[in-house]
Amino acid sequence: MRHYWIPLVGLLYSLPLLADTNLPQPPIVVSGTVPDEATHAKLVARVRELYGADRVVDEMVIGKVTLPPNWTEHLNRLLDPSLRQISHGQLKVEGNLISVRGEVANEALRQQIASDMATRLNPTYTIHNGLQVAAQDQSLVDNALANRNIEFESGSANLTESGKNILNTIATVLIKLQNKHVDITGYTDNQGIRLSNINLSQARANAVKAYLVERQVQPDNINTYGLGPDQPIATNDTAEGRARNRRIEFRVVQ
Repeated sequence: MRHYWIPLVGLLYSLPLLADTNLPQPPIVVSGTVPDEATHAKLVARVRELYGADRVVDEMVIGKVTLPPNWTEHLNRLLDPSLRQISHGQLKVEGNLISVRGEVANEALRQQIASDMATRLNPTYTIHNGLQVAAQDQSLVDNALANRNIEFESGSANLTESGKNILNTIATVLIKLQNKHVDITGYTDNQGIRLSNINLSQARANAVKAYLVERQVQPDNINTYGLGPDQPIATNDTAEGRARNRRIEFRVVQ
């Protein structure tokens, strides 16, 4: 059985967070050391309130540990229902330093959660926002590409009709993503002069951007890069491998 932990060791407090309530909910195991029974009881009660008593496994112990002033009250404020909106994440409190990481649905929510945390605490606490927007937008682009290569005429940056047809599908997806930015990177195999390959890969990435702009994708949302033969995904010792390395990659960035 998979477990999610809240380890409490010295001044280090870590809380993995699970947001998807449609999945089977794993236990929340609370472990570590707190200075007294009152702190122990308050923390366990708050975690049970947030995640449900049936899910919480209490493995905390009482021992010698020094906490910052009013630490329990501050932690209770941090353990807020809004944390349920974070998936695959972790909340860590180390003294007055707080970091939160994981995935959220959109950029507005990413900023809102960190802002709400700061509002609930006093100015002596520092918050590091390590939240990221979930990669669902990238999946849409990957599905549109469907493991196909954007093809060009040999040795040039002229798109073939097959390449244009694939880009028509990708353009539709990028338009739906509205203000999301995308990095387009061109690659080649290792045949020929490296600098020439880098220039060709950049020209091909630029050609892809130009075609997408013709299809009404906003030009300011696209960055292009050419890395030539660097970062191959297959061997360059076979024709099949070289064909795979001659590719265009799309990466959605926030």
